[in-house]
Amino acid sequence: MNAFGINLLLAVAWMALTGATSLTGLLVGFVIGFGVLWLVRPLTGEQGYFWRVFAWGRLVVMFLYELVVSSLAVAWDIVSPRSRASPQIIEVPLDVKTDAGILLVTNLISLTPGTLSLDVSPDRKTLAVHAMFVDDPAELRAELKGGMERWVIDAVEGGE
Repeated sequence: MNAFGINLLLAVAWMALTGATSLTGLLVGFVIGFGVLWLVRPLTGEQGYFWRVFAWGRLVVMFLYELVVSSLAVAWDIVSPRSRASPQIIEVPLDVKTDAGILLVTNLISLTPGTLSLDVSPDRKTLAVHAMFVDDPAELRAELKGGMERWVIDAVEGGE
């Protein structure tokens, strides 16, 4: 059984011991199970699971940050008297390899206000993105690759 399965088993055991059969009880049990697995880490030699949990947490936090920032930028553009939108379609080369990773990158880009994933090339190496605010295509491309795509690679494919 992998570390995630053991952590989930510990969370369910925590719920059974405390009688807290709710989502909160499961989350508390999951955090306590994570702590227990962290403490016995030298005995098991498991390292990748903890990095992956950290990477997923960072992905969620950074996406929420990007969501708020881009929502404010789009809202400001709507209410301000002069629009600063300069929409363009740019091509972003993809380093993400798995289908799940490509799906997550394209969906996170589409969920972020002001950007929309249009198409993935047949060879799965290029993503076409429509962006609302493009002053410098190379800068936006670097921002998407160093941000959203890098976070997804770390979380889904176990990068670094």
